[in-house]
Amino acid sequence: MEDEILEPVSPTGQYFTSSVISVSIIAVLELEFPIDQSRLDTLLQTLFLPINPRFSSLMVKDKNGKKYWKKVEVDIQEHIKIPNFPRGKSPEFYEDCLSRYLSKISLEQFLESRALWEFHIINYPTKNAAQNLVFKLHHSLGDGYSLMGALLSCLQRADNPQLPLTFPLLNQKIQTNDNKNNILSRAFDSVYDFGWSVLKSIVLEDDQTAIRSGDDGVEFRPITITTMVFSFDMIKKVKASLHVTINDVICGALFLGIRLYIKSTEHEHDQSNAKTTALVLLNTRNINGYKSISEMVKPDGESLWGNQFAFLHVPVPKLAISDPIDPLSFVLDAQKVIKKKRNSAAVILTSKLLETLRKLRGPEVTAEYIHKTLKNTSMTISNMIGPMERMALSNQPIKGMYVMNVGVPQSLTVTILSYMGQLRIALGTENDLIDAPKFRQCVQDAFDMIFNAAIPFPFI
Repeated sequence: MEDEILEPVSPTGQYFTSSVISVSIIAVLELEFPIDQSRLDTLLQTLFLPINPRFSSLMVKDKNGKKYWKKVEVDIQEHIKIPNFPRGKSPEFYEDCLSRYLSKISLEQFLESRALWEFHIINYPTKNAAQNLVFKLHHSLGDGYSLMGALLSCLQRADNPQLPLTFPLLNQKIQTNDNKNNILSRAFDSVYDFGWSVLKSIVLEDDQTAIRSGDDGVEFRPITITTMVFSFDMIKKVKASLHVTINDVICGALFLGIRLYIKSTEHEHDQSNAKTTALVLLNTRNINGYKSISEMVKPDGESLWGNQFAFLHVPVPKLAISDPIDPLSFVLDAQKVIKKKRNSAAVILTSKLLETLRKLRGPEVTAEYIHKTLKNTSMTISNMIGPMERMALSNQPIKGMYVMNVGVPQSLTVTILSYMGQLRIALGTENDLIDAPKFRQCVQDAFDMIFNAAIPFPFI
């Protein structure tokens, strides 16, 4: 190793490959027509591997325990997995097979002797696809932004490959005033939010509820991955009516759905207003939209590739004691809390804390802090922006796609991805704790309640 020039693993990459936490990303592409395996082999070799050297690298340690990326020759066939299911069954049967298969691979660890990715080909027709292609990539390779950028570099517009993909404008900028009162308010919010975040990571644990077991080792338990779809147009109508952001609408629906689900599962004890906190992940890159791979991976200067995100602790609003439920309050409360926290410097202070902890105590201790931050909360919410147009892989249209973070020490994980004018929400739920179909229905009911309250039906 002393004779080789190796790239150091980023601090976040070291946290996610520690002895206490190992997080991966599963991305599912739903194809309208199947693609022959020989073509997929060629695409992986010629399109996927050249995107970033990390896809052809092992993670190794030097004699001092410091981690590096070591370039190796990759045998594509070692990374391709093709499951065998019974033949001649219905799409519903294969949908269940796919769900159980995703749960299985979510628990499997990568071999240290191979690059940290796998490609799974599901050659059976499900309800949404003629063929499902599944990438599993270790989070140390990059975050959702990096890996989405890598995926987009392999795909083209289905209607015209010569035209660029376009993305929705979310207009998430927050306006601030630079007057003295606002500066003092931001300073107070920053200190308060940072202090609360640290306490949540160390001692303040969420209550055990129908969506949080709080058990040790929850990340090693089987999960169910289900998805649901919301219309972008419907969400934008609520956004315009309430003067909030799209994220506010989605978070409000999720928070209300959580409260409805917990309330529906109550038996002897009232858990409807239990302490419940969501970690909302933020992309910290100061850019709008995706960049080309050459721009993301710069040989000199700052690279956009990697893990560049932070998290906000957002308390889930409680149900009012009085009936009926006010669904719009969940959106407005989400807007108020998230806007205040994004305006504070708590995210920056937390990042500085992690870096200081890494320098003083090392990456393993920092990973333990991150693990406890996740474990002490009830759920994680992350979102990514996808293209407005239908995409194609090797000229085969992609009907849909979704992603999921796995290996997280939580009973509930939510990822959101926009594509073709729709939002696809993927729910990762702990088996034997959360009733996945019932939880999904509660979120749907919550959104319907919010939409009907924000956009009353006109009189006919």
